[in-house]
Amino acid sequence: MFYNPLDKNFKSVIGAVKESDTVTFRVKGVFDSVLLMCKKDGEDFYVSYAMTKNEDCFSCDIKFDKGLYFYNFKLSNGKYLGCGDRLNGVVTDQPIDYQLTSTVDDFNTPDWIKGGIIYQIFPDRFCSSLKEQQIPDHKILRRWGETPYYLPNEQGEVLNNDFFGGDILGIISKLDYLVDLGVNTLYLNPIFEAYSNHRYDTGDYNKIDRLLGSLEDFSLLIKECNKRSIKVVLDGVFNHVGADSVYFNKYNRYGELGAYQSKESPYYPWFNFTTFPDEYESWWGIKTLPQVNETNLKYQDFITGADGVIEKYTKLGVSGWRLDVVDELPSQFVKKIRDTLKRINPQGLLIGEVWEDASNKISYGVRREYFQGLELDSVMNYPLKDAIIDYCKNRDCNNLVNVILSQIDHYPNQVLNSLMNILSTHDTFRLLSALLDVNLQGLSKTQLDRLQFSDEQIENALFSQKIASLLQFTLFGVPSIYYGDEISMHGFIDPLNRKCFEWDKIDNNQTLSWYKSLAKLRSSFSVFKDGEFRLLKADRGLFVYSRNNASEGVMVAVNLSNANVEFEFTGTLKEYFSQKVYDEVIRLEANSFGVFYAEG
Repeated sequence: MFYNPLDKNFKSVIGAVKESDTVTFRVKGVFDSVLLMCKKDGEDFYVSYAMTKNEDCFSCDIKFDKGLYFYNFKLSNGKYLGCGDRLNGVVTDQPIDYQLTSTVDDFNTPDWIKGGIIYQIFPDRFCSSLKEQQIPDHKILRRWGETPYYLPNEQGEVLNNDFFGGDILGIISKLDYLVDLGVNTLYLNPIFEAYSNHRYDTGDYNKIDRLLGSLEDFSLLIKECNKRSIKVVLDGVFNHVGADSVYFNKYNRYGELGAYQSKESPYYPWFNFTTFPDEYESWWGIKTLPQVNETNLKYQDFITGADGVIEKYTKLGVSGWRLDVVDELPSQFVKKIRDTLKRINPQGLLIGEVWEDASNKISYGVRREYFQGLELDSVMNYPLKDAIIDYCKNRDCNNLVNVILSQIDHYPNQVLNSLMNILSTHDTFRLLSALLDVNLQGLSKTQLDRLQFSDEQIENALFSQKIASLLQFTLFGVPSIYYGDEISMHGFIDPLNRKCFEWDKIDNNQTLSWYKSLAKLRSSFSVFKDGEFRLLKADRGLFVYSRNNASEGVMVAVNLSNANVEFEFTGTLKEYFSQKVYDEVIRLEANSFGVFYAEG
């Protein structure tokens, strides 16, 4: 091996570094000389560092200012040593860069999220308190369990104005259910007043939607969660609001003068009109979601200033925020959100919705700086989600391994242990549906909703869900359960993935029992909080790794191949779920898994 950044024999600091770190790079191999070629993001040229020839390697020491860097090694023969498969060094004619992230020294993430379990709730569909509600004329109350409306009306619009009565008091009534599931963090999709059932079209940030309850109900939720050591994270939708809002007021349902109604509105500068009032910038061209000009200082102050939205709800006891489409928010705005949150609650958590590698994300031509210590603590881990599902379906772990190793190399360690590890959300297929072996090409939502599956298809998908969730709960980061996945609810594209929770299916539910056992596993070993990840074996369907700290170690072995495998080791290991004891040899059957540890 010439070089591997995840081995301290080659790079003294694993993953991202801090500004005060002196990083030692070592390259092994029979070369006459080696230059470390390093370029800071945005610069057009590499800076070369001569590496000192030692008895068994070439080495050099460097410090890095905060920022994103790319580097490779230039060899004496004119070739380059760069990043190959699984980060191993490969010699090429043209440089293939490694990446290095450098953060400010005082970048820390909240300890309470590490080792925990997140539970995501779409508020209208989780649980109803059955409290009698007055439904506005423009909203429709449906019977619990019916299929959400998904067909467009005569004007070709899907209004998302059907509601099922899920509310805050309903959530409170199920908190003990969440405790049994091991949940310590509750992430709620938007709860502020809005026209639609998804509430991403905010009507008024200062009001809880009355169909969900009152501000008093929300305060009670915080109180009851605190009793159970559950933190609450809210959805911050600050890129756009609703056309039907106090700020835009397109339909004249609010008493205040909205931007659509008059240029004299105090909210008019919040929006960009091309032809007033009917032509305006909207989120992805959706006219019901006028886009906010987030660079407007009065708008920023409304969200982040004294008595602003972040301060108001954080002081009410909210422990964190998930920023919707954070890549569409200016960096300065994100920094202000972080500053306000941390000023009120230094242990407040800031999560971003990012679908790619968040350490090197480019959005609208701008490189983002999410993980350099001044913006986000965590992101929704879409790359890992996709890689886990791909492995479970295709029985080849190579892509999964590359994603895992890349994140370890690119992300600060404190971010790795705080990542929101999703397997499905309100924006994706439900996990069980994503794992079904079925051709969906060209199917309409009606056809998707009516699909029938064989017992074999369901059985295979349930087994795959078991493997996917095992990986989700035992890799670095924090597992996030999308409400209903723990009972294997099914649903493809939205709103079919946003159906009502099936409370009549929780008794003797095998998947629910499995998730509870995963929660118990996670709480039984400290390695799942911040333990080191070590890749032990990865060969197509076979994927074996360990999590280790100074006091304990756990090995997770998944064999999705069609052949049995054996592992030799010294001593005695116990398999967690079966409690079977193994001496010196573990035999892992085809299409099986095990979690092994040494007692004492």
